[in-house]
Amino acid sequence: MEDDAPVIYGLEFQARALTAQTAETDSIRFLVGTQSLKFDNQIHIIDFDDENNIINKNVLLHQAGEIWHIGASPADKAVLTTCYNKTSDSRVVSCAAVWRMPSDWEAGSHESPDDSAHNPQTLELLCRLDDGAHSNAACVLWEPLGDGKRVISLADNHALLWDLQESSTQATISSTATLDGKGQLKFTSGKWSPHHNCSQLATANDTAIRGWDLRTMSQIYCIESAHGQLVRDLDFNPNRQYYLASCGDDCKVKFWDVRNVQEPVKTLEEHSHWVWSVRYNHSHDQLVLTASSDSRLILSNMVSISSEPFGHLVDDDELSEGEDTHQEDKGKEPLKDSVVSTYEEHEDSVYAAEWSSADPWLFASLSYDGRLVINRVPRALKYRILL
Repeated sequence: MEDDAPVIYGLEFQARALTAQTAETDSIRFLVGTQSLKFDNQIHIIDFDDENNIINKNVLLHQAGEIWHIGASPADKAVLTTCYNKTSDSRVVSCAAVWRMPSDWEAGSHESPDDSAHNPQTLELLCRLDDGAHSNAACVLWEPLGDGKRVISLADNHALLWDLQESSTQATISSTATLDGKGQLKFTSGKWSPHHNCSQLATANDTAIRGWDLRTMSQIYCIESAHGQLVRDLDFNPNRQYYLASCGDDCKVKFWDVRNVQEPVKTLEEHSHWVWSVRYNHSHDQLVLTASSDSRLILSNMVSISSEPFGHLVDDDELSEGEDTHQEDKGKEPLKDSVVSTYEEHEDSVYAAEWSSADPWLFASLSYDGRLVINRVPRALKYRILL
């Protein structure tokens, strides 16, 4: 059955952390982390059964604290990272850790309609990503396309590159980069580039975006005032190595060519409040999802800056060698950018949106009230892209 209607799942707790399970390419699976102050927090493993249009869930306990960020290992579907808050000596500390799901979690909760009838299992702590010197982890980034052995944590003004050893039960810092400057600088988010042999990182702090070379841990570019207010999220175009999307509290989504950081290549102004999340589709990079605290999720078709601006694949060099070549050939006008759909199933701030790793036409969004919505790219657009 293929139907464009959304499928909605409600968690009993507030939540803002969502990730697709990248190592799982056969079934459509998302992980959600909760933010409850009173109860043990949970990881919800959400499996979407595409044929029957239903959601199956399993719940694992995350007793360490409320989850602010979650990441899935690209290589091992049982392994994940969380950034979470815990209270120690009456102050709140943000920590990061690597966890493993218990091997038999699938025996879990959707078997039993009455949730109180069984006790959810607990995540197994593999190792903490904390060396004592750098607390306040904002996020943990897995090496894209990696073997699950390298992660980066962003903590205050440090980017720490960790090597995970012996089935991830130990982590050692192999190198660090530090944000220098006046005031209390700290990273808010970051993205590990899938290009250049995974040797580059982009980070956001305040209104700036910086690029880093992970081999030397040195800064390679800086977009000083990328947004008028705080930059919330970043994502790399999976098919065009120099293209980066950003979003922020100025309600804007911007697209950059990091070889020329003076001006964005494109700016979208469709949201009416802070934009928390921006995500390129992994297969069709003209499709871009944005989530905002205006309670809306917007799917845009950014064809003109995609790897298929004329309806066929072109490489970066062909595009950057100047627009003149295209002016001569009027038959090759770039296709027009447009908003495809605005999704309004949420009633609260939408903090996260993620594409499925298993189905390129399917995506999930999560709002603070614990509502997870699964949607599909409209069929008409899907066939237009494919045919």
